[in-house]
Amino acid sequence: MAFGFLVCQIALSAQDKRPNILLVVADDMGWSDAGAYGGEIFTPNINRLASRGYQFLNFHVGSMCAPTRSMLMTGVDNHVVGLGNMVELLADNQRGKPGYEGKLNGRAVTMASLLQKAGYHTYMAGKWHLGYTPETLPASQGFEQSFVLAEGGADNYEKKSYSPNYTTPPHFFDGLKEAELPPDFYSSRSYTDKMLGWIDDGSSDGKPFFAYLAFQAVHMPLQVPAEYTDRYLATYQAGWSKLRSIRYQRQVDMGISPAGLTLVTPKIIPDWNSMPEDERRMDAKRMAVYAGMLEYMDMSIGRVLDHLKQKGVLDNTIVIFMSDNGGEAHELMDHYPDYYAKNFNMTYEHMGQKTSFVEYGPAWAMVSMTPFSNFKSSAGEGGVRAPLLISYPKSIPAGQRTDAFASVVDVVPTLLEFAGVQPSSNSAPLSGRSMAGLLTGTSQQVYPSDVSISQELSGGAAVYQGGYKLARNIPPYGDRKWHLYNLQTDPMELKDIAADEPDRVKSMSDAYADYVSKNGVVEVPDDYDIAVQATKNAQAKHSASPH
Repeated sequence: MAFGFLVCQIALSAQDKRPNILLVVADDMGWSDAGAYGGEIFTPNINRLASRGYQFLNFHVGSMCAPTRSMLMTGVDNHVVGLGNMVELLADNQRGKPGYEGKLNGRAVTMASLLQKAGYHTYMAGKWHLGYTPETLPASQGFEQSFVLAEGGADNYEKKSYSPNYTTPPHFFDGLKEAELPPDFYSSRSYTDKMLGWIDDGSSDGKPFFAYLAFQAVHMPLQVPAEYTDRYLATYQAGWSKLRSIRYQRQVDMGISPAGLTLVTPKIIPDWNSMPEDERRMDAKRMAVYAGMLEYMDMSIGRVLDHLKQKGVLDNTIVIFMSDNGGEAHELMDHYPDYYAKNFNMTYEHMGQKTSFVEYGPAWAMVSMTPFSNFKSSAGEGGVRAPLLISYPKSIPAGQRTDAFASVVDVVPTLLEFAGVQPSSNSAPLSGRSMAGLLTGTSQQVYPSDVSISQELSGGAAVYQGGYKLARNIPPYGDRKWHLYNLQTDPMELKDIAADEPDRVKSMSDAYADYVSKNGVVEVPDDYDIAVQATKNAQAKHSASPH
């Protein structure tokens, strides 16, 4: 009987035609950076995914990385699964509360676990950021093979922290075993190498695979081989305002942004032409390193796509590409100049190379998020709108584009539907909806126009309903008050129409209150400040460290 069962299983595997899944996530990449979204950066492989499949213009994520990734892995709201706030930013009143553990808390089953139980090979390479205890690492969350960075960021060449807020070197894990990095390690290349090896090793049994490739690019520190940086040095000498205008006009020509918008520059952004020449030179190279790092990531994505094509399985592979949040505006060097002078080579000539530290700052982050307002860690569209591309030639028509609202919590139900896998009945219910109907052409939307979708992180909050957005931002991004915007006519969130739409404000406010109650949101205090809280938490961590 056992032999007969084994033969049956082998036969099933040999004829298993379920789709493979390749999920690629960029870190801190802006909405407009790739060519498919109007950017000047050379991204032929990301663009290829847009032309092969479906391009989303109205896709939303959390405003910071770990909460987004928790929803991406589970399909459940971040407050339910343990990432109600970034652990580095926890408000005092959130400590010890359910949903604020700072790691996956076991209340939801990961997509990888469900797919693995359904007979999929499951692989992960790259940034995890959902816990580094044995029970929260990918090896215990459904991934049969994994090589990951446990923290939110690290040097791209060596096992070295990038911020003084980390008291120990970053943790890399090969399965459940802490790993050292080889001398020739470079994050984008090395993660890609791992993934290609696993795909090859597991291909002989005919089982489909779920491959999660989570690049460190383009999270700080911005680092890439010098030849990639050099390609962009001349481009960014034109300055951020010029590049932003060019991107916006290209978006208008492509039909992905409305014409007639006035691009408003935040007061904190200096006029490029008024800056000293040496500052312009440094800032141009900062963006050149960013662009080069993104191009290298794109090249790495191309390696995987080409490999799958050579193996004859690309057309039976669902490929998803997305970013985890908006562009990063924070500048650590301004806060800790002595730390960076001591621990990194900060010369112009060495920018982007091994032992250097580069960040690109709010002006270039503004360009990355063209035409939107605000940045990563805010509830503005510049913090929470992200690129999303999905290709699957067997079921998804090529060259499609949509402005229908979609959320990161929709990815899991979508992939489970395509894979024919049921959600778990023994864990928190899915928060999102399947996008399969939209992708295959049987529906024009994921959410009806009368449905409200809410999110919250570190005091910033938003409610979306039928093209409208009710938003609350805390300083430095806002005034802690709620404002209503029509994103269809005002995607930059410049005109508050709350006074003109009291009934809509009431309806959306009630929806947010229901969301808070249902998901266990613990609102931050009225005096909560992200930067102050981050410093306070880091100091407490330092004082508690035995080192």
